[in-house]
Amino acid sequence: MLPEGTRLTGSSSFADYLASNAPELMPGAAARSHGAHTELAPHATTIVAATFDGGVVMAGDRRATMGNVIAQRDIEKVFPADEYSCIGIAGSAGLAIEMVRLFQVELEHYEKIEGTVLSADGKANRLAALIRGNLGLAMQGLAVVPLFAGYDLEARRGRIFSYDVTGGRYEEHSGFHSVGSGSVFARGSLKKLYSRELTEGDCVTAAIQALYDAADDDSATGGPDLTRRIFPVVSVVTADGYRRLADDEVGAIADDVIGGRLERPDGPAAPLS
Repeated sequence: MLPEGTRLTGSSSFADYLASNAPELMPGAAARSHGAHTELAPHATTIVAATFDGGVVMAGDRRATMGNVIAQRDIEKVFPADEYSCIGIAGSAGLAIEMVRLFQVELEHYEKIEGTVLSADGKANRLAALIRGNLGLAMQGLAVVPLFAGYDLEARRGRIFSYDVTGGRYEEHSGFHSVGSGSVFARGSLKKLYSRELTEGDCVTAAIQALYDAADDDSATGGPDLTRRIFPVVSVVTADGYRRLADDEVGAIADDVIGGRLERPDGPAAPLS
C-alpha cells in the first residue's frame, strides 16, 4: 500500500504530484543556489523542425560545449515525448535531459490516469509549466529552451511549438523553426529552402542543410563528423507515430549534402522569386 498522503494526488499531473511530495527530485532542485553557473554545465545546440503534409521532422546536431571547450561530440538532443510527439533540447544539457524525462513521465502518467492521450495543445501547455518551474535557474544562466513538435491527431497535421525561458508558449505557423545558439543561421537557411510542398524526405534534407549552415557559422553547433561517422539525430512524427531515422540513413543524406557543398560551399541557391 502506498504511504499516507501519496494515494490521492488530486491531479492527473505527475509533475504537480512530484513537486508536492518530493520537490527535491524536481529537475535542477540540487543546483538551486545563488550565483551564475553558465560555464559549469554543458550547453546543447542547435535544433530545427519543419512540417510537411502528413507530419513533422525534427533534427538536432550532436555537439555540447562548455565555454570554448567541446564537452561532448555525440550528445543526443532530440527525444520522443510520447507516441505522437518529440522534443528537442537547447540550453543546459543536464537540466534539459532531466526535464525531458519528467515530461515523458508526465504524458504517460496522464494517459494512464485519464485513459486517453493528451491533446497536442495540452502537451505543449504541460511543457510550458515545466519550463516555468526552471525560471530561477534560468536567471542564473542555466536556461532550458526546448522545441516541441508532434502530429495532431485531431487536426491531422504536424505542429511546432517554441518557448521562452519564462514558459511562454508560441505555435510556429510558418512551418519551420529552430532554437539554440545556431538557430539564427539555421532559420535563415530554412527560410530559403522550405516550402509547404516539401515531402518528408525533402524536409529531412532541408533540416540537415540548415544544421550544416548553423555549424558553418556557430562554433557551438557541430556539423556532420565524417571521420567518426557522427550525424545529426533526425526524428519524424506522422499519423503512424514517432520514429527515429537510422544513422546509416541520415549518413547517406549527409554525404549527399556535403558532396553538394564541395561544389557550392554556401549551399543550394534559392530562386529569386
